[in-house]
Amino acid sequence: MIFHSKIFSGLIAGIAVLGLSGTALAASISGAGATFPYPLYAKWAAAYRAETGISLNYQSIGSGGGIAQIRNKTVTFGASDMPLSAEVLDEAGLVQFPTVVGGNVPVINVPGIEPGQLVLDGPTLADIFLGKVARWNDAAIQMLNPGLDLPDLAIMVVHRSDGSGTTFIWANYLSKVSTQWRMRVGAATSVDWPVGIGAKGNEGVAVNVARARGAIGYVEYAYAKQGGLSHVRMINRAGVAVEPSLESFQAAAAGADWAQTPGFNLVLTDQSGDQAWPIAGATFILMYKQPSDPEASAIALRFFQWAYAQGDAMATELDYVPMPDSVVELIEAGWAENIQGGGL
Repeated sequence: MIFHSKIFSGLIAGIAVLGLSGTALAASISGAGATFPYPLYAKWAAAYRAETGISLNYQSIGSGGGIAQIRNKTVTFGASDMPLSAEVLDEAGLVQFPTVVGGNVPVINVPGIEPGQLVLDGPTLADIFLGKVARWNDAAIQMLNPGLDLPDLAIMVVHRSDGSGTTFIWANYLSKVSTQWRMRVGAATSVDWPVGIGAKGNEGVAVNVARARGAIGYVEYAYAKQGGLSHVRMINRAGVAVEPSLESFQAAAAGADWAQTPGFNLVLTDQSGDQAWPIAGATFILMYKQPSDPEASAIALRFFQWAYAQGDAMATELDYVPMPDSVVELIEAGWAENIQGGGL
């Protein structure tokens, strides 16, 4: 497989905006964290700057880094794909709200296998990442793909090396479909990987999978599309082999009851429904109830208010699922109630 050097060419304008400092513009919003939503935040940032002159300085460093930076008060908002519990939020004085839902996908570099041609189920995927299934022509994979000519090629697992909400979503799913994974590895932003090599960010995983024959990794879907990587179809909880797509991510999010969930602490993996993508998840923003810089906090909230109102089309173009209007109303009511200056 040839890795496209322009893997994120569609995001260049957004990336340039993210690097601008506040000295060049009237105001700048500072944030850090999850790489999962970075393609969308870059797109939103470019459009918002064009409209308002306000830039977004967002560091795509992983969810663990985003949580650490907001706790250290070095940014106005943190971003994480792993939701924090209501108890942790209260203890830290933080508010959490979701921006969009997306999907994590297995991506592979196997000669002769086209995108979407290979099918895996949860238990087999877990066994690959446990090192129990170590070659592409293993009987477990062949049983799921009777019509494919699978090569006698070693599997090279590529995983995240940084603290990552993408890893949390991935490991949370594997914990639901594999008792051995749950008991041996578990689910967190960083885990003790049984096998494989580490790479930083969704970008790093995408690059390493693209370069190595026999590789398998996991990335947010936009990175798979931008990089031209071969994705895997997954057999979901209903026993149906589904493609990663906006529609299958929407199906996974359909049953989410945000209104009844304190702190919006919802994990969307392994949802029921014939068309549901099994490795879906929301991405979240973390902000202080009593910010040290209320003016900066208000500027950030106005950006997210704009994104909810104006950014849905940009989200769907990158196969993220926008928050329903009813959820946005809950989120903005929470700002007014809980964040100093959140009434905008």
